[in-house]
Amino acid sequence: MNSVNAPTAPRGAVDRFFKISQRGSTVGREIRGGLVTFLAMSYILVLNPLILGTTLDGTGQLLGGGTDLSQPNLSMIASATALVAGVMSILMGVLANFPLALAAGLGLNAVVAFSIAGIPNVTWADAMGLIVIEGIIILLLVLTGFREAVFKAVPAELKTAIGVGIGLFITLIGLSNAGIVTPGSGTILGLGNLGTFPVLVFVIGLVLTIVLHVRKVPGALLISILVATIIAVILENTLHLGTLGEDNPGGFKSAPIFHGVVDLPDFSLLGQFSLLGSFQNIGVVTIVLLVFSLMLADFFDTMGTMVAIGGEAKLLDSEGNPPRSKWILLVDSFGAIAGGMGSTSSNTAFVESSAGVGEGARTGLAAVVTGVAFLLSTFLAPLVALVPYEAAAPALVLVGFLMMTQIAGVDWKNPDIGIPAFLTIALMPFTYSISDGIGAGFISFVIVKLARGKIREIHWLMWLVSVLFVVYFLLDPIQGWLGL
Repeated sequence: MNSVNAPTAPRGAVDRFFKISQRGSTVGREIRGGLVTFLAMSYILVLNPLILGTTLDGTGQLLGGGTDLSQPNLSMIASATALVAGVMSILMGVLANFPLALAAGLGLNAVVAFSIAGIPNVTWADAMGLIVIEGIIILLLVLTGFREAVFKAVPAELKTAIGVGIGLFITLIGLSNAGIVTPGSGTILGLGNLGTFPVLVFVIGLVLTIVLHVRKVPGALLISILVATIIAVILENTLHLGTLGEDNPGGFKSAPIFHGVVDLPDFSLLGQFSLLGSFQNIGVVTIVLLVFSLMLADFFDTMGTMVAIGGEAKLLDSEGNPPRSKWILLVDSFGAIAGGMGSTSSNTAFVESSAGVGEGARTGLAAVVTGVAFLLSTFLAPLVALVPYEAAAPALVLVGFLMMTQIAGVDWKNPDIGIPAFLTIALMPFTYSISDGIGAGFISFVIVKLARGKIREIHWLMWLVSVLFVVYFLLDPIQGWLGL
């Protein structure tokens, strides 16, 4: 990560509006950071269409129309995904002045595709309507101050542990994207096939990232991503490695194949949602449980992410709270609503924003740059798709290290915080879920305090949220008991 200069007098309207000099940054650093964040999270333009576009709803229809799984509407979904992500990231930058970008949330989109849209008689419009309802509920929780109150009730050291856990989580994402870590035979995880050219691309990118970082070269992450992408393109065009598959174990996870530069976007998915349609097709109890599970995951993913980003950017106050936290949470709630209305699933804060922070971003200008890049990608989708996972993964690994350094802020000799912090950090990568890690930390915090006779030190909101997490973890048996 680039060193941050001491605050200086603002230079121009943009500097004053985003407080760039005040936070010890520069316009150039913010632009680089925004571009790095975009490159680190641009995979969502490929994955979201693949998850949402290759699944039939409860009536046998594809998202965007049609019934032939061999002809999904991927470009249509990609265009909508980029548009909503662009608008919401710009709003985050302008309204919250925080270096945090938004896009369709991985995990949440899988829940929509496989657990909601697949219910008999439920349409894609019905499923997206539930996302809008979930977003409206979260918006109300923000406007009433409840969401921010919950956030501030969390002990500062537990917030630190959340940031560290997210660091390990995105490191695992990076290693998995690069093929270094794969599902193991006889183990949970195993070492991937290191004898492939895509892994070589990752290794070259990681070595270059480390060298540039320790040498304090400006733009280290962006340079490494671009260099690794160029190497990947050369390898693909000379050796024709193709896309990874069972019959092609040496291929790229997303082959860097050049299909041109510009393509016209298709925004016909916008507005294709039915707010109350699901109530006609599935029971009210089922709807309540589905919305609750979506809301809880959305509610705490962003809270954890903004702590991690704020900690890495050194923007947190003494209580571990980022500036303008209410505005951050407000824009995030609008992201859920916009994602449902745009048929792209709930849009939420992306932890990959830490890659831009690692490049030196400290203000909302970086999020605006990321948003503009997403808007441009609606036309430049072929060029964006040229960056393979293996080229962007090194940035995530290095940022994971940077976030791991926050671990020194936890008092490990104090079991009151040490045990909850440990479970938070451990369960995020092991369950592949930020929310699951936060839930384990909250519940164990209450249990430890009770065991040590310190019930008065438990904030009532920690009690409430811990009970909600218990319900969240027991959703499957609860649905079984209710015969759903």
